[in-house]
Amino acid sequence: MPFIDTKFNFRLSEEKEAVIKAKLGEAITTFPGKSEYWLMLNFTDNCRMWFRGYNNFPVAMVEIKLFGSAEASITNEMTKTVCSLFERELGISPDHVYVKYEFCDTWGWNGENF
Repeated sequence: MPFIDTKFNFRLSEEKEAVIKAKLGEAITTFPGKSEYWLMLNFTDNCRMWFRGYNNFPVAMVEIKLFGSAEASITNEMTKTVCSLFERELGISPDHVYVKYEFCDTWGWNGENF
C-alpha cells in the first residue's frame, strides 16, 4: 500500500511523467513486499515552491507513505534512487530534492482496514 506524492515547481510533460511513473514503479520494490501493483502515485507540477530563498531552479518534494515500516538502509537506498532518477530524467540536482517518509500501521482499502 505505498503512495508517492511528488510536487515540482515546473511543468512535467506527459512523456516525462510516464517515465517517472514507470521508474518509481520499479523503485518501490526496494521495500520488501511492495510492488507497482499496489502503488498509487500523484504528481503535482507548477507548484509555487521556493528553496534556499530562490525559485529559479527546479526542485521537488517527494512524500513516500507506506503501510508498515522500513529500515534506514532501505529508505537510504530509495532516497538515492529517487534523487538519481530526478537528476537523470528531469535535471533536478539531488540537493534540490527533499524526500519524506511516513509509516502507518492502519491503512484502509476496499471498505476495510489492514
